[in-house]
Amino acid sequence: WDHQRHPWTVRSGGKGSGIYKSTDGGDNWEKLEKGLPKLMGKIGVDVSRADSEVLFAVVEAKDKGGVYRSDNAGKSWSQVSKDRITQTRSWYYMEIYTDPNNVDVVYVMNAPFLKSIDGGKTFRPIPVPHGDQHDLWINPMDSKVMINANDGGSNVSFDGGRSWSQQSNQVTAQFYRVIADNQFPYRVYGGQQDNSTVSIASRTNGRAIGQKDWHAVAGGESAFITFDNFNEPSMIYGGSYQGNISSFNTKSKITKDIMSYPMMGLGTEPSEMKYRFNWNAPIVASRNRPGIIYHGGNVVFKSDDNGINWEVISEDLTRNDKEKQGPGGIPITNEAAGGENYNTISYMAVSDHEIGVLYVGTDDGRLHITKSDGDTWEEITPPNIGESLINSIEVSQHDAGTAWVVVTKYKWNDNKPYLFETTDYGKTWTAYNKGFNKDYFVRVVREDPLVKGLLYAGTENGLFVSRSKSEGWHPMQLNLPVCPINDLYIQDNDLIVATSGRAFWILDDLTVLQESASGYDENKAVVFRPKPTVKYGINGGRSAPSTAGQNPLPGVIIDYHLPEDSLEIELIIRDDSGIAIRSYSSEKDSKAPEKRLLPTHKGVNRINWNLRTEQLPKIKGLRLLTSLNGHSVPPGLYTATLKVDGDSSKANIVVLPYPHIEADGRDYDAQYTLLNNVRDVFSDIHNQVNYSNEVVSQLKLQSKFLKKDSTYSDLTELSDSIIGDIEKWKSELIQPKQKTFQDIINFPNQLNAELANLSQRVDGLDPIVTQGAKDRYSDLSKAWDGLKSVLIKIYNGPLQAYQDKYLEMKVPIIHKRTE
Repeated sequence: WDHQRHPWTVRSGGKGSGIYKSTDGGDNWEKLEKGLPKLMGKIGVDVSRADSEVLFAVVEAKDKGGVYRSDNAGKSWSQVSKDRITQTRSWYYMEIYTDPNNVDVVYVMNAPFLKSIDGGKTFRPIPVPHGDQHDLWINPMDSKVMINANDGGSNVSFDGGRSWSQQSNQVTAQFYRVIADNQFPYRVYGGQQDNSTVSIASRTNGRAIGQKDWHAVAGGESAFITFDNFNEPSMIYGGSYQGNISSFNTKSKITKDIMSYPMMGLGTEPSEMKYRFNWNAPIVASRNRPGIIYHGGNVVFKSDDNGINWEVISEDLTRNDKEKQGPGGIPITNEAAGGENYNTISYMAVSDHEIGVLYVGTDDGRLHITKSDGDTWEEITPPNIGESLINSIEVSQHDAGTAWVVVTKYKWNDNKPYLFETTDYGKTWTAYNKGFNKDYFVRVVREDPLVKGLLYAGTENGLFVSRSKSEGWHPMQLNLPVCPINDLYIQDNDLIVATSGRAFWILDDLTVLQESASGYDENKAVVFRPKPTVKYGINGGRSAPSTAGQNPLPGVIIDYHLPEDSLEIELIIRDDSGIAIRSYSSEKDSKAPEKRLLPTHKGVNRINWNLRTEQLPKIKGLRLLTSLNGHSVPPGLYTATLKVDGDSSKANIVVLPYPHIEADGRDYDAQYTLLNNVRDVFSDIHNQVNYSNEVVSQLKLQSKFLKKDSTYSDLTELSDSIIGDIEKWKSELIQPKQKTFQDIINFPNQLNAELANLSQRVDGLDPIVTQGAKDRYSDLSKAWDGLKSVLIKIYNGPLQAYQDKYLEMKVPIIHKRTE
């Protein structure tokens, strides 16, 4: 639209291409041709806000491509720039924008960000944080304020493009595929659009998942990734466009090219290639034969020596339609980066049940299976899918002959979901689409590894779940951003999601969905059995900078179902001997108002037990460097009991040791015993200080009235002496002068702080207690024994004398006013 609200449109590519204008709201259109090339490809047009008579167009053309200008509302045009940089990669980029306040300032979005200050005659590149420019917004009130969108995200300028905001403050990665290994913590892998591959920790022992927790591995932006060994990969394989594939040695950190038939590919028409590869060419590994990998082109390649040698084990499995293997981006500019290659293998899946069973799908709608590791192939394409993209294949984790195939036809302007199921190795297929929105085309489906028939689907518009074919699909978005879901993977009973634009997300612990599929009484309160939980991340949390990855909730994630909104519920954690070590309630605790409350909503609720004992007693107004959280518990068996309105439900909890530590049960027991002992002394100190504070408060309150009558002078003098003795005693136990976190340096730390510090030092993942820690505890506990005896003497001596004298003098309970 121009500022007079007249619509403009362009029709790009071949016959009928051109620039059109309407003056009646779009009912009738006038083609503007004078001065423009006859055959045009892609066209970008902008009407100047500063002067609606001035238009700029960037035009893809064979001989006269470049930038054109009109000063008479499009009646005639003149070419102002022939600079080829303005129209290269026109298949993907090539937009033009005018400064709203200056008719001579023009911007062209291409692979570089281009700017002209002389009415489009000359352009110079403007540095921006990332390449591949797609869009630009200019503030109409202030041209210095701009927002640029590119393949890396977006960036803002407040000075006309001289400087830009960074992109590392945005969670905007696009991942094509996702896979994870079996390590603990497991690592998540994927290739991110216009950037590197990523191997990132799924969780850390600290506050967040940060930059130090990820690194690039093999492959490039469009990578499928797999491993030689899922348990602890020593070789990681990753692909990229044009059939590029490399290996990454996790020990040497060396990346090696292992392409089966090295060729550049860029600029080459697919019909001229020996092998054609999809932009997102699949790479898969055999789990039951470690070391064997497969790579898909238009044929299937197999290697058993880390990609040094490849064997072609199939014929061309595509339609191999030569008419569709010409240049991309026709009719003018060839786009041959690899994204437009057609008649290629788009997905492969290896069966975990039987050696040599491999499913292969193509981007032109063919599906094959081999049960002999490539010796023979059988076409098993679902009926009537026509030309289409087979985007994912899922072989059942529970039944060798069952599989699901996801077909997309959005490239044929068909956004309907197409998901098919077979139970006989592809001999017959049935649709599995009940419940999907008619425009939510499906990209991927995965089966739950623990519950047969429980499926998860990623669509163009979010996440869905199905418990059975008859029940169909239901949305399960939760807090997941609404965006295209490109891939799904399940590891350690977590669902990992690869999104287009919002990076990786993880749904922690699928137990509730698994129990739901198996069935439970929804009319009763139920606490679900959590997945086995490794003792890890006990010092972490979920608070993190906006650009960092969130850790899962620390400790054991506990889900429970309530049949209706409840007023009062309780959750008790017990050890294997039945001793309660932690409790949660929906009722506020006046002594610990900061204590987290249990959610009481109808349906499924979630809380986490951070693998710690009950919180330690606090002293009002006292600051400590360390928290008052309880200490961690050892690996072992525990139970969670949910109590609701007299009914209860129990679930077993398994806490596993951190696998990278060499320790046994005796080490954990010794650590836990010492931590319990430190806790008991610390708690005794705080409880005694709190009680002594009550004693002092009562003495001061009584003295307030007694000092008004000289009859009680002996009593008040004794009271003052006792208060002085107690305050002196307290000064060796606590440090009330520490009011800020910096005061830890300014005033001496006393016995309680030293005990808390010792507990924090001992309470690590490695359970082996040092001799120094044992010695320090011995000294601190002896110091408390001595100070506690001092307090007992005060109570048994002066304080008892005060009470005896108080009773002897028959001090009235209610003091009369003397005024």
